[in-house]
Parts: sequence; structure tokens; C-alpha cells
Amino acid sequence: MAQEVVEGFKFEQRHGKERVRVARVWKTPQGRHFVVEWRVGISLFSDCVNSYLRDDNSDIVATDTMKNTVYAKAKECSDILSVEDFAILLAKHFVSFYQKVTGAIVNIVEKPWERVIVDGQPHEHGFKLGSEKHTAEAIVQKSGSLQLTSGIEGLSVLKTTQSGFVNFIRDKYTALPDTRERILATEVTALWRYSYDSLYTLPQKPLYFTDKYLEVKTVLADTFFGPPNRGVYSPSVQNTLYLMAKATLNRFPDIAYVHLKMPNLHFLPVNISNKDGPIVKFEDDVYLPTDEPHGSIQASLSRLWSKL
Repeated sequence: MAQEVVEGFKFEQRHGKERVRVARVWKTPQGRHFVVEWRVGISLFSDCVNSYLRDDNSDIVATDTMKNTVYAKAKECSDILSVEDFAILLAKHFVSFYQKVTGAIVNIVEKPWERVIVDGQPHEHGFKLGSEKHTAEAIVQKSGSLQLTSGIEGLSVLKTTQSGFVNFIRDKYTALPDTRERILATEVTALWRYSYDSLYTLPQKPLYFTDKYLEVKTVLADTFFGPPNRGVYSPSVQNTLYLMAKATLNRFPDIAYVHLKMPNLHFLPVNISNKDGPIVKFEDDVYLPTDEPHGSIQASLSRLWSKL
């Protein structure tokens, strides 16, 4: 955020437009359609102190202009591009087109429209809404410096065994029993930051970041579940989270930082009793699913050489 001294005070400011919704359809000559739906947020760092201190808006980029720019730039994209590339494109436009804008933050959430399969064939123009969302944030300065972050929201995963939690601190407030057999369920929120630090070092391969997003999602899920025939034991959400973050850094050299947030969504074994004792003991096959309250676990992992 831009900071300066104004009338004896430290003053920080930025302004922008949030929740700009835009959909873009690309049509190939062969008749196949591709669609994306994005929710765009824009924040500009700019030299517009006069608009705060006095009756002078001559240095401000109107938020309506920002909204309209999103639609105009989406229209100009004749080729399919990743959500990361569109965020960079927008941020680069604002810092290069407006003299007073010194930096821009563009964050985008992509709605997961997926091509449907009909009679075993991908449909040419039919799509269904998926689950987890692809996110991206580009921070671009006038100098060309870049900070690029991608992520996943709402990646829901569950395994019915190969999970436990034992030997934790016990005191008079502890009611949770030790167990080496439980359901492990969570909704993963992941962020990863790329090591590209300027606009001039970005990969030029089309849809590079879309492919990378799919690959990271696969690594996270595969590490959580383990091999298909036997799985992998999880002694805690903490340990599984760490292994997922480590696997991501080990697999992708151009990712410098990973942050994972994984709530522990509880499935409580159901046992029904009355004053005379148990009516039915369901043991480990019927559960009460709960999403609140839930355990909250998050951590970050970055390379030692990273500047982050």
C-alpha cells in the first residue's frame, strides 16, 4: 500500500473495484466452444492524494473505468488464456496506461465450469459446474516487478480409513479419545507463489499456468490419499498438510512458497442410548457429519533461498 506523510500523519491509500464478474467464450473454426467465468478484484496504488485532501479528482482512475477495462481486455483476448495470464495482463495495463498508477493488484477467482460428457464424447458447447475454484493474484509494479500467486479454494477430500490421532496433550478439559482408525475429511485451501519476479521472466508457453494448476491439484490429492490399493496412514492433519506442501515444492522448481489451510471436518461415530443403556451401537460404520465446530490447521512452506 502506498504510504506517505500527509499533514503530519502517516497516510496509506489504494482504491479499486471488487467482484467484477465476466464470462468469456472462445469458439474454434471447428465449432468447439471454451468458456471461463471470472470474478475480478482490482486495487491500484496511485499518486492521487489530492482526491483525499481537497476537491481534486484529476489523478483518479474511476472504479467504473476499471470495471469496463475488465470487459474490454477480455474481449481483446482472441486466444484462450489462463486466469493467471489475464490477471497479469490487467495489472500490466493499469501500470503502463496510467501515469499516476505505480502498482496494481489483480485477484481473480475462476468458477469451475467443466465440459460435459454425453454418450462417452466431450460435448462441443455443454458445460457443468464443478467444485473447487482456481484463484490467481498478480501484483505488478511500474518497474515490471511481479509477484504471482495461484491457488485452490474448496478442494473437498475424504478418506474413510488410514487416519488416526494419538498421544496428544491430555488434561482435565480433554474428552477426545485416542484413535488409530477414523475418517479424515477436509476442504483444502491452497496458495502457491511462483519464483518469477518480473514480467520478463514469465514462461511463454500458452496455458502454462492452467496446466500447472491441474498438476499441483493432482500432487496435493495424491499425497493426501496415497496409493490406490493401500492408501497412506495419516497420524494427524498437521503431518498430512506438511507432506502435501513438501511434495508440491519438491515437484515444481518454479514454486517458491506454499500455504495450506485444512480444517478437520469431523465425522462422529453414532451411538444411541437411553436410560437402560445402548439401543444400537453403530461403532465404525454410521457417522454424524459435522462442519462446525472444526479443527483449524494451516501452515506455510518455502524454499530457503526464497525472498518471500
